[in-house]
Parts: sequence; C-alpha cells; structure tokens
Amino acid sequence: MKHLGPAPELTGRGWLGTGGQPLSLASLRGRVVLLDFWTFCCINCLHVLDELRALERQYADSLVIIGVHSPKFPHEATPAALAAAIHRYQVDHPVLDDPDLITWQAYGARAWPTLVLIDPEGNQVAHLSGEGHAAALGTMVGDLVARHRAKGTLISGPALGTPPADQSPPAVGERLTFPSKAITLPSGNLLIADAGAHRLVETSLEGGLVRTFGSGERGLVNAPAAEARFSEPNGLCLLPSQVAARVGVDVVVADTVNHALRGLSLDGSQVSIVAGTGCQRSGAQPGPPLVHGGAAALCCDLSSPWDVAWDPVRDLVLIAMAGVHQIWGLDLVRGVIGVVAGSSGEGLVDGEGLGAWLAQPSGLVVDQHGRCWFVDSETSALRYLDMDDKVGTAVGQGLFDFGFVDGGRAKARLQHPLGLGLSPCGRVLVADTYNGAIRLFDPRKGQLHTVEAGLDEPSDILLHPDLPPGQVLAVESGAHRLAVIQVGGSGDSQAACPVVAPPPAATSARLARPPLELPAGQVDLEIAFTVPPGRTLDEATGYATQVTVSASPPELLLQGAGLGHHLTRRLELAPGRGVLHVTARVATCDTGTSHPACHLNAQDWGLPVAVSPGSARPARIDLFLAALVNNFVGLG
Repeated sequence: MKHLGPAPELTGRGWLGTGGQPLSLASLRGRVVLLDFWTFCCINCLHVLDELRALERQYADSLVIIGVHSPKFPHEATPAALAAAIHRYQVDHPVLDDPDLITWQAYGARAWPTLVLIDPEGNQVAHLSGEGHAAALGTMVGDLVARHRAKGTLISGPALGTPPADQSPPAVGERLTFPSKAITLPSGNLLIADAGAHRLVETSLEGGLVRTFGSGERGLVNAPAAEARFSEPNGLCLLPSQVAARVGVDVVVADTVNHALRGLSLDGSQVSIVAGTGCQRSGAQPGPPLVHGGAAALCCDLSSPWDVAWDPVRDLVLIAMAGVHQIWGLDLVRGVIGVVAGSSGEGLVDGEGLGAWLAQPSGLVVDQHGRCWFVDSETSALRYLDMDDKVGTAVGQGLFDFGFVDGGRAKARLQHPLGLGLSPCGRVLVADTYNGAIRLFDPRKGQLHTVEAGLDEPSDILLHPDLPPGQVLAVESGAHRLAVIQVGGSGDSQAACPVVAPPPAATSARLARPPLELPAGQVDLEIAFTVPPGRTLDEATGYATQVTVSASPPELLLQGAGLGHHLTRRLELAPGRGVLHVTARVATCDTGTSHPACHLNAQDWGLPVAVSPGSARPARIDLFLAALVNNFVGLG
C-alpha cells in the first residue's frame, strides 16, 4: 500500500470521549488510525457511523477510529449540541471538535463524509469520500495490521485516553430519549417515536405512560410489542380505519436505521415489516418509479426513511426517503412501493417530480388539497409536491444558504428544519430545528414568520383536538420532551389563525467552510479513484465510471455540464459565486472468487466556489472518491 504523505496533526477546539485527555498522532503512533470527517446533520455521515461499528469491534485492539466533527451549520458548532449528538447516535470513539475546519482543511476534505486511513508510522494510505467503503476498509485495515505486526511497528491494546466502548442500550424508563415525531391516536392518546431509546411510547395528553412498543434494544425484530425491536424510529403515520382493516396494521413507522417501514397493531399483538428488506439501498441505485409500476414492497431496499404521511388523494403512504434524497410512495393494499419525486441528485432543483433535486427530506404533511409539503433539511427549505407531481419551493435557496430570517422566499431563511404541522386554515407550521424555533408559512401570502423561539431542537409539530384553542405540541427532541406552544390567540379555534411573535434579530448565513477559489475560464476536474484491493472495474455491461456535473446557478458553468464516462473533465467557468455539483459512480467486482459480488462506489459533491478573473489559484479541482496512490494533489 503506497503512502499519500505524512498525516497532519489533529487540531481543534477540544476532544470528546477521551476522558478529558487530548489525543495526538504522536500518542497514536504504532496503531492504525481511521479519521472520519463528519457533521451530525448529514445522513451519509450517519450511515458511515453505522458502517464503522463492525470494523471497530473487529479490530478493537489495533484500530483507533477518530471522528473529526467539522460542522456545516452554526448550530452544530455549539459544544452542547455536539455532545448531545454524540450521545444521540451512540458514538463510542473519540471525537475531535473542529468548528473552524482546521483539520478538515489540513486533510483536503471536500465532502461529508470523508475517511482518511493512517498507518502505524503516521502516513496517510487512503483518502475516501462518501459511504459504502466498509468492506474495502476492512481489507485495508487487515492488511496494515498484518504488515506492521510482522514489521514490529504495531502496538496492540486500548489507545491512551480512549475509554472502552459503552455497548449498553439507552435507559428505557418513563423518560423520553431524543423523541423525533408524534401522532394523535383515535383514543386521544399520543404515540411518540422515542428514537434515542429505539422504541415507541404511548402516553396520555397529560404525559402519563400507557404502554411502550419495542424492547428498547436496537435491532430489527418482528414480534409482539414487548419483544419487538426498532433502530432509531422517526416518522409515524396513522392509517385510515378502512385501510387499516384491509392491511392488518394501524400505524406505519419509519424505522430509519433499519431502512424499513414497520407496521404496528395498536393492540400490541404484533410489529411487522410492511416495506423494505432491512438492507440499505445505495444512493447510486435508481429507485423504481411508482408511476412505472414500482417494486414489491417487501423485496425493495430502502435508505433511511425519516417520515411518513397518509395521502388521501393518492391513497398512498408518502415517505421522506432521506438517504437517497427522494419522496417515495407505498401502496399498502397492493404491496407496491416506488419513487414519487426526486432524481436522487442532492440539491434544490424544482420541476417535474422525477427530475427534481431534493436534499435529505425529513418531514412531510399532506394538506386538504392533496399538496404534500415537505422540509428538505440540507437545503434548509420548505418545499411541496403538487397533485400533478411537480416540485416547487416556498422557502429556501440552496445547499449552503441558511439563517433565521422572516419574510418572503427571496429573504426568508431556515436552518435544517425536520418537521411540519398544518393549521386548519392551511398554514404550514415548520419545526425549524437548528434555529430552535417554530415558524409559520402562509401559502396565500408567501410569507414566513416566527411564532416561537428558544426551543431545543424541535423536530415535529402536532395539533391535538383536546388542547385549548391556539395551542400545539412541539416535539422538543433536544430537551427530551413534548412542549405546549401557544401559536394562536385565546379566541382562535384550534390554531386556525396563529398570531405572530416578535421576530428575532435576523441572521442570514452561508457555509462556514471557505469556498474553493478558482480562476474564470478553463478549469480541469479530476476525480481520484483507485480500485480497492481484491476488486476490478466492472465493465461487463459498458462503462464502469459515470460522472455528472452541473452548477447552481447554471450560468456559472459555461462548458462541461452533463453526463460523461471519464474521471477527468475540462470545465469552463464564468466569474461569480455558487455551487458546483459533481456526482461520480464507479462499479467494481470482486476477483478471485467463483461468485463475485459487485460494488458501486458513489459520491455527490456540492462544492461552494468563488470564481474570479484575477484569481491566482490553480485551475484545477481535485476530488477523491477512493485515492490509494502516491502524490495526488489536494492534501495539505
């Protein structure tokens, strides 16, 4: 395995998960080190956390995984929010807090997630972008361990300052643990997705515990309520009684980390799977369009379903499929599932449903006219899907524009919203999660206003018929509770005419990470990819590589847009600021086996760029999908 140069030192604000001790590369010399550059808003980063768990266990005595948290959003840069996220997602390895992206830039990271493998002598030997690298990493780590054990340069045993991993599940008492979504049941009780405790909780409106669904241990187990297992469930959808009677389940649950939709009988008799296989769908795999027939629901891989809602006009369960940036539909009666909107490209592009670009849809609700409102968390946007299957945007500008500003679309800003509610008069309530606020959008006026601020990561909004007029419930995930919020005057009928609170001081922001400075004119794009050990390029049915390039705004990219089959391309850029969108797919197959498995390495890059005629920066863009070779440009 060839070297990519010495590993730069790990520099940041502080360390978490080390017992208070800072770590340095010198203190880790003699061990294999894997750096995971992540940010807790990013669904792909959360996928990598799960991918790495088996690797951590397999090489517990010789591999040190270090999370380098390099945040995208201002909220993620706050120490308390990062500490909570580490607890929420059960991150058991050390984490470097890198709010100023110092270590991010030192390692030439260009995307979340990025993985860098360092050998026991302090040399970088692999630089990988995106998810899906677990198998290749396992091979490379095993090779490094064997080589350096034979060489005498490997140290075994726990690393200094690294406490043993805590594999115990969260406490399963009456207290909620990072609740995510909630619905009202026919009885008037609440059903809450208690994501951090891997269960569902039924309570009275006053908060009294009625029952729980799920044992509280992470897993995928179909069984009666007490023995069933979930893994970070989020969205909940109560089915109409006539549909429930036909399909035999009352509630559909977005069982996010199990990549499945579960069916729940409210009598507690059974939890089942109604869609998904329990295996994650690759973002490089086109989903089956529902309009073309879809696929058998129980045979179709899903990817991090985050929310579900019943659509009475389409007679479907709509699904915010966050992991592949799409909205799917599930026909429970026919047992068919498929894509309704989203090309799987990550960004903000309106238009025909299957051609639109979404970005981690995380909450949705259907109004009385059949319009599906959804929040795209990574573009900090409120968007909608019309009955003619066209996508539009009400609030939001793009991947790197966010803030806390009231007003119309050109001015208004959100910060990573995760949930939605509807007032009876058709106004849309937004759980503006990273701003800690409840916002109100009036579709008739096209205006966004703030109705409540100062909350701790609100993730959903629920209207309940037994609440006093003008009050709603907010699922306050960071505070582990449901809070009553006043959004209307005492004379209003069930929040029909919400009043507007005094707006906060307006703050508009862009990405903290500096844009890539480029000269106007010709710029060479090069994507580094080295075939992982034990594989070869899969050219059995044509090209093994596929690269797509576009820009926001489109006029930034004068030449070089579109689909191609080479990992290098010459672009022509116009002066201005914006985002270059680059998508790379490379197909490989195992060698040396009679039944080779095929793999698809994929990554979407959203590159903030500043293009100017007088820029002295190099006229090239270097990206790393899987770099295992010597002297590639971009590190350091």
